[in-house]
This record gives sequence, structure tokens and C-alpha cells, in this order.
Amino acid sequence: MKLKLKLSTKLFAGFLTISALFAAVVFLNYQLSRAVLRNSQRVANSQRITNEATSLLRNIIDMEAGFRGYLLLNNEVLLVPYYEGERNLLGRFASLRNEMPVAGQQFNRLRQSQRLFEQWDSYSHLLISEKREALRRNPEQVGINGLEHANLASDLTGKVLMEQIRALFAEFDRAEAQTRYQQRLRLQKSIRETRVLSVGVTLATIALGLLYAAYLVRQFSRRIGGMVVQAQRIAGGDYATHIPDTEQDELTKLATSLNTMTDTINTTIRQLERRNQELDQFAYVVSHDLKAPLRGIETASRWIEEDLGQDVPEHIREFLVLMRTRVRRMEHLITGILDLARVGRTPQADEAVFVRQLLREIIDSLELPAGFEVELPFYLPTLHTNRVQLEQVFTNLISNAAKYHHDPAHAHVSIGCVETSDFYTFSVTDNGPGIAPEYHERIFIIFQTLTERDTLESTGVGLAIVKKIVERRGGTIRVESAEGAGASFIFTWPKHVSARLARPSEPVVRIAE
Repeated sequence: MKLKLKLSTKLFAGFLTISALFAAVVFLNYQLSRAVLRNSQRVANSQRITNEATSLLRNIIDMEAGFRGYLLLNNEVLLVPYYEGERNLLGRFASLRNEMPVAGQQFNRLRQSQRLFEQWDSYSHLLISEKREALRRNPEQVGINGLEHANLASDLTGKVLMEQIRALFAEFDRAEAQTRYQQRLRLQKSIRETRVLSVGVTLATIALGLLYAAYLVRQFSRRIGGMVVQAQRIAGGDYATHIPDTEQDELTKLATSLNTMTDTINTTIRQLERRNQELDQFAYVVSHDLKAPLRGIETASRWIEEDLGQDVPEHIREFLVLMRTRVRRMEHLITGILDLARVGRTPQADEAVFVRQLLREIIDSLELPAGFEVELPFYLPTLHTNRVQLEQVFTNLISNAAKYHHDPAHAHVSIGCVETSDFYTFSVTDNGPGIAPEYHERIFIIFQTLTERDTLESTGVGLAIVKKIVERRGGTIRVESAEGAGASFIFTWPKHVSARLARPSEPVVRIAE
């Protein structure tokens, strides 16, 4: 069975891995820096040993110069560097030997040099003692004349010893220089290794970290992207979509929740669709059942009027006319309610609609009063839209302008159109009595009218149908008017059909109705 890791575990594991790699880089850099430091210290130590050996040889040479000067000039002052060197040199030989490996060649050279120096020191002490004794006996004594061991000086014993000491120190210096050269090479090599390894391991760590981060980001983006697509499909009305997710981590819970939500919405939508169908059937049945007795009442009133003939009293005739008027209003009200309920329920295909031709057909079909003038603009577009719905909007707005005008014989309605990037903005402006601002919202509510029903026959459904159609198409509608200054109904109509409106049925919107 394959082990499924949670996202938090993967993130923590990645953090630990990268932290471990960086810790390894730090440790490696520390070790490499120690190697560089050791080689640097060795080079510095070798240089210090060389300087110390050179200083030691210089002191020996100073001792030799003071010794020779005293033998030649008989001046005790010249022996000051001799005695100072003698007091320090033996200790300095020992200190310098301690810096060397015991079995090394440099150690042996120093020890041999010390032995030769000790021999020369004994030789020089002997001659200095004899020189002092000779001067005590004869203050005019010159050089090494009359000294008991003058033959040692004439045989160049001291010079030979000093040349051997110089040769040993020169060899010591050359060996130390060679050692220092090799150490410098190792230092440079360790620096190069430090740079290469540090940069290489650091880059490898960064690359691994980026690869792991890319892996996690890819997993996140792929799965979250799938959930976004599912959410978009749900918003678009596809309630059968599902996300397959078998990772068994935190995002799986979210995917499962989305799938469950989709199933729940799908089930609810199906139930509501069935109930909407039942309500549609009920509405049509009720409409038929309500209209049948209304038609019976109207027919009965006409029979009464015909049976009574000229004997019908005038007030009875007025009552019968009023009865038929109320019956027709009831029929129109039932028809208006059904029309409002049917908005968007029945799928209708979009088609190319030449708005100018559509308006002319509407004007011809409305049987407007004599003198009623409708002005069309120079430019009207051709839309790919639902012809029936756009026709309903213009029909209701123009018929309302005629119905509520206080002087139909001098009425004037102007149609306007302004094109923007996404919408056409249409306006229907009349020179009627106008609408007070406090009623601008009320007139779009079903059954709301601004006049008494007995004064002007109206169901109060027309503008509610207009508002519903316009908003379902993705547009807006408003009225600009003042009392006594005419009214302008302005609505927007989208240029392009949205994906939501392009589907044959829209369960979610139908529920809202």
C-alpha cells in the first residue's frame, strides 16, 4: 500500500531537508576554512622561523665582528655585542629548535649549528682571555702577537667554524623557503577547494531547494487549479462536475467538500426543477380554471343585457359594463402574471435582430392613437440576441408612454441608442406628465401603478416584466424623470451573450423566480 503524505508533512520534510543541506554547507565551509587557516598559519610560522634564524645568524656575525675588533683594536667596548649575543644565543637556539620536529632535517641543522657556535664560542673565549692577559703584561701589545694560542687564529680555525655556521644557516633558510613554498601551494589549493566546494554545494543546495519548491508549487497549482475550474463550472451551472483526488491530504478534504457541495446542489436543483415544472403546470391549470369562470361572467352579463334589450335601466347597464371591465382586467392580470413567470423559463434561441425593423413592427402592432409620434434615431444596431425578449421590453415601454400620456394626440416618444464597448444603451423618452422621484423605484414593482385602476386600465405588471428581462440579460434599467417634465426610461443591453445565458436552461435563475 502506497504511503500518502500530507502537505504539511511534505512542507516540513522539505524545510528539514533544505535546513540539513545548509547545515552541511556551513559545516563544510567551516572545515575548509580551518584547512585554509592551518595552511596560512603554517606559512606565517615558516616565515617567522626564517626571520628568527636570520636574526640569530646576524647576532652571531655581530659577535664575530666584535671579537675580531677587540683582537685588533684592544677596545673592550667592542665586546659589548659579543657578550649580549652570548647571553641570548644559546636560549634562542633552544627556542628555535622547539619549533622544529625532533627528527627533522631542520632540527638537525640547528643542533649542528649550535655545536659549531659553541666550538667557536670556546675558541673566542680562549683568545679573549689570552688577549686580556697579554694587555695586562704589555699595554702596547698588538693583535694576536705573543698569544699562547695565536696559531688557532692564524690557522683560520674561527673563520672555518663561522663559514660552516653560515653554510648551515643558508641551507636552513633554503629548506625553510622550499617548505614555505610548498605550504603556499597547499594554501592556494585549499582556498581553491574551499571556493569550488562552497559554491558547488551551495548551488546544489539551492537547486535542490528550488526543485522541491517547484514540485510543491506544481502540486499546489495543479490541484488548486482543478478546484478553481470546478468552482467555475459550478458557477457556470455545471453541477455534475467532480474532482478526482486520491492524495489523502489537506487539499483532499477541500476537494471532497467541493464534490459533496456539487452533489448537494445538483440534487437540490433537480428537486427544484421538478417543483418548478409542477408549479408551471399548476399555474397554467389555475389560469385556465380562473379564466373559464371569468369568461362565463362576461358572457352572462352580455346575455342579461341582450335579454333585457332596451328595457335595461341606465344604472344597470353601467354596472354590467363595469363588471365586464373588471373581468377583462382580471384576465389581463392573470396573463401578465403568467408572462412574468415565463420570463427566462422557456429556452429561446438568439438570432440577428435589426432593431430599426423591430421597432417599426412594434409601432405598427400597437395601434397608437392618432397624432402619437415615435422618433427613431439615425443609427440603430443589429443585435444577435433574443428577439422576443427585446420586443417585450420596447413594446411595454412604448405602450406605457402612450397609455399614461395626458395628451396622446400631441405625444412624442424619442428612441435613443448609444454604443459602448460591451453594451448598447437604449432610451425611450416621452413628453408625458412625468414621474415624481419618490416613485422611480416603485414603478418597477409588480402590481404598483401611479393611477387609480378605475381611472386607467393597468395591471402593474409591464414594467416588472421589463426589469426582469433586462436584468436577466445582464443589463440595467432606470428612469430619469420629474413631475410634469416627461420621462426617460434608459436600459442597457449586452452586445454579446454570456455563457450563462447561452445555455438552454438555467435552473439557478429559475429558482430565484
